[in-house]
Amino acid sequence: MEAPPTPPVALGRLLADGELGLRRLAGPAEAEVHGVHASEMADPSPYLLGGELLLTAGAGLAGAGLAGAETDPDGGADAGLYVERLVRAGAAALGFGVTPVHESVPQALVDACTRHGLPLVEVPPATPFTAVGRAVWRLMAQARTRELRRVTDAQQSLAAAAARPDPVPAVLSRLASALGGWACLLAPATRTEAGAATAAGTGVPGGGVIRSAWAGAAGVEPGAEVRTALDALARRVAPGPGSAATATDTLAGTHLAAYAVGGGQVLALATPARAPGDHTIASVAAVLLTLLTASRPAGTEAAALTRLLLDNDPAGALAPGPWYVVRARGGGDPQGLAAALGTVLLDAHGNGNGAGNGAGDGDGDGDGDGVRLITDREPAPQPGWTLGVSAPAAPDGLATAAAQAQRALDRAEAARTPLVRHTAGGLDSLLDPAEARAHAEALLAPLGTAHRETLRAWLAHHGSWDRTAAALAVHRNTVRQRIARAATLLGRDLDDPDTRMELWFALRRLPGAGQR
Repeated sequence: MEAPPTPPVALGRLLADGELGLRRLAGPAEAEVHGVHASEMADPSPYLLGGELLLTAGAGLAGAGLAGAETDPDGGADAGLYVERLVRAGAAALGFGVTPVHESVPQALVDACTRHGLPLVEVPPATPFTAVGRAVWRLMAQARTRELRRVTDAQQSLAAAAARPDPVPAVLSRLASALGGWACLLAPATRTEAGAATAAGTGVPGGGVIRSAWAGAAGVEPGAEVRTALDALARRVAPGPGSAATATDTLAGTHLAAYAVGGGQVLALATPARAPGDHTIASVAAVLLTLLTASRPAGTEAAALTRLLLDNDPAGALAPGPWYVVRARGGGDPQGLAAALGTVLLDAHGNGNGAGNGAGDGDGDGDGDGVRLITDREPAPQPGWTLGVSAPAAPDGLATAAAQAQRALDRAEAARTPLVRHTAGGLDSLLDPAEARAHAEALLAPLGTAHRETLRAWLAHHGSWDRTAAALAVHRNTVRQRIARAATLLGRDLDDPDTRMELWFALRRLPGAGQR
């Protein structure tokens, strides 16, 4: 799942900051600030994206009526046009710095902001605009950290709920609690043309809401009007031409959302507010509910494992696929990773015995570590993890796919990239692993560990000094010195593309290549 967007900063938080000394003069007391922009232009609206706290000292407006110039004694028309443009551009608030241009905030500007409903804040002479900007970015960083922590806690809570004996009601309950609203699993099979049914798990007539085949509803049930709107929203993500995976709407201050769960089911949500991380949390719940309610050819994971152990028949234990094997390393929760990738087929330790399946560090000896997963969904990058993904495979090809995933993980770690997918063919498939390793060890023998690591990172970043330095957390001059020394020790021209290719191949064949 992608990380949630950065939450905005409430204008009230800035007004409450005693060090800034801001004072609201007009407009609403609350607004959502998504950024800060300073401008002395008479019309800065073309340069606004929306949601900004616009800071100005009025230099571009002096003599334009704000100070009561002779051409416009009242100044109202000019101030009104200025504020109107800001409102049309979506500005969140206007901050006016007093002195040196204006001794006080012009009354015409105060009146215009009052008419147009734009918050107007006085910035005192002792407060630089830079200080206001820094305060906004600091508060945004704090809000993002809190939201990321909330999302992480919710993901772990949902994963724990999915392991309970009553997983579907438990997941819905945790989801409703995390979002502070109502969560319901809807089964389209019970829809009626008139839309009359009952709310899932309540047994109470729901006036247009679908009754779920699962005992699946949690939280405070909304009114009939909201439930009817949810029913209509759920139809937009139901199977069929033009259907979407998710849909959202708002009704009388209640935020509505619908997520396709699989098998024609829909996760419906009604919440009083919508935080930036809510979509991520609901998406995890939708994946879990898909897994928990899906019809599996092997019946259950236990049945699949029994067939595999007793019959030695992966094809009989799993659906035809295609399947992807994923090798992963990182500091996150393996169960959370499995949930995000839409699977319960997880080996959190990832060692196995390695024998005979080629799983390991890419050389066929099965000495790899980390997390191993099997999923029928094409994996996407996950925060906090480095992933190697195999090519699509049938159940009887999972052993080969495991080796592909390990080699992809090695490449991902060498290149410091979050995900690498296996690509068929290439030099690796043409050479004997033992011979390739022997050649690599002989070629790179003059280099120490630091020079090998720097050379690997430098090649992975296509010879970029700055990107290599950032990846290794060293100064760019250190990278230059190490690369120059490596070229001397190897006696090779590192500007030669053939040399670079051979060295990259050799570095990838060394024991533990790409592992940190």
